Amino acid sequence: MLGTSINPIKPPSSSASWNCYYCSCETRMATLLSSTSSFDYYNHSLHFLFSPSKLHCPRILVSKLPGLRFRVSSPSKSRVFCESKTQEGQIRRCSPLLEEASLPSNGALASDEWKAVPDIWRSSAEKHGDRVAVLDPYHDPPSTMTYKQLEQEILDFTEGLRVIGVNPEEKVALFADNSCRWLVADQGIMAMGAINVVRGSRSAVEELLHIYNHSESVGLVVDNPEFFNRLAGTFSSKATMRFLVLLWGEKACLSSGETHGVPIFSYKEIIELGRESRVAHIDSHDARQGCKYEIIGSDDIATILYTSGTTGNPKGVMLTHKNLLHQIENLWDVVPTEAGDRFLSMLPTWHVYERACEYFTFTHGIEQVYTTVRNLKDDLRHYQPQYLISVPLVYETLYRGIQKQISTSSTIRKLIAVSFIKVSLAYMEFKRIYEGLYLTRNTEQPSYLASLLDCLWARIIAAILWPLHVLAKKLVYQKIHSAIGISKAGINGGGSLPMHLDKFFEAIGVTVQNGYGLTESSPVVACRRPYCNVIGSIGHPIQHTEFKVVDSETGEVLPPGTRGIVKVRGPQVMKGYYKNPLATKQALDEDGWLDTGDIGWIAPHHLAGRSRRCGGVIVLEGRAKDTIVLSSGENVEPLEIEEAAMRSSLIQQIVVVGQDQRRLAAIIVPNKDEVLQAAKVSSIVDPDAVDLGRDKMTSLLYEELSKWTSECSFQVGPILVVDEPFTIDSGLMTPTMKIRRDQVVAKYKEEIANLYK
Repeated sequence: MLGTSINPIKPPSSSASWNCYYCSCETRMATLLSSTSSFDYYNHSLHFLFSPSKLHCPRILVSKLPGLRFRVSSPSKSRVFCESKTQEGQIRRCSPLLEEASLPSNGALASDEWKAVPDIWRSSAEKHGDRVAVLDPYHDPPSTMTYKQLEQEILDFTEGLRVIGVNPEEKVALFADNSCRWLVADQGIMAMGAINVVRGSRSAVEELLHIYNHSESVGLVVDNPEFFNRLAGTFSSKATMRFLVLLWGEKACLSSGETHGVPIFSYKEIIELGRESRVAHIDSHDARQGCKYEIIGSDDIATILYTSGTTGNPKGVMLTHKNLLHQIENLWDVVPTEAGDRFLSMLPTWHVYERACEYFTFTHGIEQVYTTVRNLKDDLRHYQPQYLISVPLVYETLYRGIQKQISTSSTIRKLIAVSFIKVSLAYMEFKRIYEGLYLTRNTEQPSYLASLLDCLWARIIAAILWPLHVLAKKLVYQKIHSAIGISKAGINGGGSLPMHLDKFFEAIGVTVQNGYGLTESSPVVACRRPYCNVIGSIGHPIQHTEFKVVDSETGEVLPPGTRGIVKVRGPQVMKGYYKNPLATKQALDEDGWLDTGDIGWIAPHHLAGRSRRCGGVIVLEGRAKDTIVLSSGENVEPLEIEEAAMRSSLIQQIVVVGQDQRRLAAIIVPNKDEVLQAAKVSSIVDPDAVDLGRDKMTSLLYEELSKWTSECSFQVGPILVVDEPFTIDSGLMTPTMKIRRDQVVAKYKEEIANLYK
C-alpha cells in the first residue's frame, strides 16, 4: 500500500479545530479501502476504521496518531481531511529562540541565547534574511532559499513532524545525502526535541538496518523512492516503522507492497501539514494555553552518529546541543568567514565534520552551494568559492589534475611551470624560517645570535627568490586559481594531509589549513590558523580545548617533543556511545579525557629562532592501531611510507602491510594510464602499445615505490598490484574517503600470504 497523495487547504483561523488537506484520490483510495483495515506497530498503532458502504459513499478514516484524525468524504470525488485538536496537556518541546513566536505570551520561556542548535536560524534570519543561504542545483527541482525562507521551512518541517505524531526524545532515522532538504529535515527533527540518527545512502543495507534498529528509531526519512526501494525488502521484515518521509521524488515510484501499513509522506506534505498547524496554533489562544511547553536543554542529545570507522563495528556517538554549539561559537578564529562568502558542500553532509562546519558558516551569512564529486571540478571554476571544506583525497585529486595539466603542456611551458614551482617551494621554505614557522621536535633552545643569523640569511635568500615567485604567480598560478577558486582557504580534515600537498599548495598561493577532530569530539579540536599556518601540523587547540600526550603503557604525561597517545578534553567531547557503556568507559576517563587513539607530539616552545611561533602546535604521526609490528619487534608507522609513495603519479592508492612478518609489503592500485605512459618513455613497451603486462607493471611500480620512499625509515619489499580501486561502494573506504585498512587486508589475505612465501 503506497498511501494517499495529500494536498493542504487553509484552516479556519477562528477555530482550534482545523482541516488541513485534501486530494483527488479515487484510485488510490480504492486501493486503501480494499486493503487490510488494521495495522499495529511499535508503541503507536495506526488503526483504520471504514464504513461498510460502497466506495462512493461518505466514510471516515481514523488514525490513532496523537492528535491526528483523517476523514474521507464526498461521494463523487474523494477528499481526505486532517482534523487536529490540541490535546490537553500535550508536551511541546521547543528551541526557545527559533520558536519564540509560538511560545506563551508571558515570555517566561523566551530566550535571547542559543540553547539548542536550531536557535541559530532565528539569529541568521534576522541578520541575513534576504541573502541567499543555500543553492541546490542538482536536485529536481533545483532549489534556492534565502535565510528567511530557510528558517520558515525548518519551522514548518518541525511542526509537520509533530502533526504526524513524532514525540520529543524519540529517534528518527535520517538516511539521505547532501541537499537543502536534508538540512531542513535535520534541523526540523532537532527543533522539536527529537533525536536524529543520520547516515548516507551509499551505506550497505545491513549496516543501515543495524543503525536503525540499534538506535530504536521510530520512523524513517529517506532521500528518494529509489533509495528506499533498495531498503524496503529488508526493512519491511526486520524493522518497525511508524512512518516514512521522502525528501525527493514521488510516492508513486515506491515499490508496491513493500510499505504495507506505513503512512508515507512527501517532503511537501510534511511542510504543508506543519505550515497549517503553525497558523492554527499561533492564531488560537486556547491551543497555546492547552500545551505544556518545555525548552530543549543544551545537555539534551541532538543527534546520534554511527562512526564509519576504518575498523570494527560502528558505535553510536551521542552528541548534545552543547557539543555542537561549542563548534558553532568557536570556529570563527579558524575560518574568519564574512557574509556573502561562498562555500561548496561536497562531503557527506551527515558526517559531523561537514555538518558542524555548515552550522557554523550559516551563522555568518555565507552562501552554500551543494555539489558532488562528479561536478566538483566544474563547480570550482563556475562558483569560485572562497572556501572549500574537504578531505585529503580531494586535495590529492586537485594536485594530480594540476600536475597532469602541466605534464601535457608543450615542452617549454612544462619547463617554465616546473621551474617556477621549484623556485616557489624554495622561497616558501626560507620564508617559514624567518617568520618562525619552521616545525621541529628539538627541545633545545637555540642561542639568540645563531637565531638572528639564521633568520637574516633566510631573509636574504627569500628576497632573491621573491621576484621570480611573483612572476610565477602572474604567469602560472593565476590560471590555477581561476580554475579552482578557493580564494581564501581550503580547510582539510578527516585525515592527514601529506606534506608534499601541504607544501605544493602553499607554494602556488592556495592556503590550506589542516585541522583535526573525531566524531566523538563534534569533531574539531585543533586547526591551523590563517595567521599561524604551521606546515606539517594540525595547529593549536581551538578555544576551551585541552591536549595532552601520554605514554601508551603507563599513562604518564609526556613532555613536548615526545611521541605518545594524544588525549583531548573540552565541551565538544561526546556524551558517550549509545547503549554501549563499556566502549564509553574505554574512550572517556573519569576526568573527561577522550583517548583519540592517535600517535602524536606537541611542539616545544622556543623563545627565538626559526621555530619561535610553533610552540604548542600538535603533530600527528598515525593511528596507534595502524602501527605494524615486524617479527623483529620493530614498530613501523605505515602512514609515512604511504604518503611518500602517493607523491608518484603512477600510484593511485597504496596500503602498507607486514604485521608479524620479517619485512614490509604493499598493496598498490596503479594509475594505469600514467604507468603505460612511463613505460613508453622508458622504452619498456613500444610507443603504440595499448597495454602493459602484469610483470612489467609490477617491476615498474616497484622501482617507482623504491624511488619515492628511499628516505623513509623502512623500505617496502614485495608488492601486490590490484586492478580494483578501493571505493566507498566496495566497502574499502569510509564515507569520508579514508581507506579501511583492515578490510583491504582481509580481502587480499591469501594474496598477501603468497607475497611472503
